[in-house]
Amino acid sequence: MDDMILISVDDHISEPPDMFERHLTGDALASAPKFCVAENGTSYWSYQGMYLPSVGLNAVVGRPLEEYGMEPTSLEQLRPGCFDVHARIEDMNVNGIAASLNFGSCVGFDGNRFHKAADKDAALVHLRAYNDWHILDWCGAYPGRFIPCGLLPTWNMDATVEEIKRIAGMGCTAVSVSDNPTSQGLPSIHNDYWQPFWKAIVEHDITICTHIGAGNPAPHASMETPIEAWITTMPMSISTGAADWLQLKALHDYPELRIALSEGGIGWVPYFMERADFSNWRHRAWTNSVFQGEVKPSDIFKKHFLNCFIDDRFGLKNVDAIGEDNIAYECDYPHSDSLWPEVPEHLWDSVQHLTQTQIDKITHQNAMRFFRFDLFKHHKREELTVGALRAAAAAAGVDVSTKSSGGAKPVEDGVSRPITSGDLMKMFAHHSKKTAA
Repeated sequence: MDDMILISVDDHISEPPDMFERHLTGDALASAPKFCVAENGTSYWSYQGMYLPSVGLNAVVGRPLEEYGMEPTSLEQLRPGCFDVHARIEDMNVNGIAASLNFGSCVGFDGNRFHKAADKDAALVHLRAYNDWHILDWCGAYPGRFIPCGLLPTWNMDATVEEIKRIAGMGCTAVSVSDNPTSQGLPSIHNDYWQPFWKAIVEHDITICTHIGAGNPAPHASMETPIEAWITTMPMSISTGAADWLQLKALHDYPELRIALSEGGIGWVPYFMERADFSNWRHRAWTNSVFQGEVKPSDIFKKHFLNCFIDDRFGLKNVDAIGEDNIAYECDYPHSDSLWPEVPEHLWDSVQHLTQTQIDKITHQNAMRFFRFDLFKHHKREELTVGALRAAAAAAGVDVSTKSSGGAKPVEDGVSRPITSGDLMKMFAHHSKKTAA
């Protein structure tokens, strides 16, 4: 276990209050997203009339499990590693994580807050400034320890192509986009609107990340649905977008196009590919399918898609059906599913049946190849093993003890029924109204 090399291809940042200060001045800085503190002490971002809170389940590492919830939080309630890059490296070290790809929070996994902004000229300036901060300040603070992942102003295709070129020149090899741009009022991914995007992405050798919840919703049956039911299906909700993207003609036009299904898990993938092949076999005679001849959907899926998992023992037992070249690990720090700081223990126990070659691919080699990321450019291999990183964390005295932050209370004390989806939404709405007031 201590000899493993781990790359996490899905973690998150609770952006620091000074995020834009080094990259903007004057009116551009004055109109940028603002970090605010409400009367009740919780923190939120304000942007063009939008209220963007930091919510519990997005940053709960280090909390007691019974204190999880969806209430808005303050920076003081979070581990510093959520928003401070130096503390993040310490938390990566104690967890044995050699490198990490990070998605934003207040700006949305796919930059959706900029897409919703009324003043799109200002949003373009601020989106670019976010990319500068993310690539230069966050990822640049520790070269070789982060995989930069940029955002794109896809409401403006000319600006999108320009931004792809610009961030590629800064060493960024990944972008995060909505898996369903129609949710942003844009044409679907099957529309000719996106042709310049596919071309620019391939020309600059960029990987596309589609994160669960960024476009297609993770649905729940009703407001009375126990929240565990909703959480259970969240990863699998990515299959809706995966099926849509699998039908892209661009995948046939651009053999080098790469899509990472972020936070989607892998256990559902074998049946997904089987079902896609069956559907094509039974229906392509009348559907004018993009799949013709001997090419099957499963062939294209294995060629173009990376499947990313947090904890998926069933999926790891079926690596042969998924493809050992199509799986990568993700920690999901600091979200509620994250197994920090015990990732190596859980993962090692799940891969005992695999060969060393398969373990190396899943833990770091597939991520390096898919994201065009040279993990060993700035560090020697022996410096990045689980054992070496944990030794560094021990020497630095990194504290991993659980700390109470007061506790979330989705429902009133004394209630014994299961917490429901509606409870958490009411909790969030109550705190949002109180904070906004």
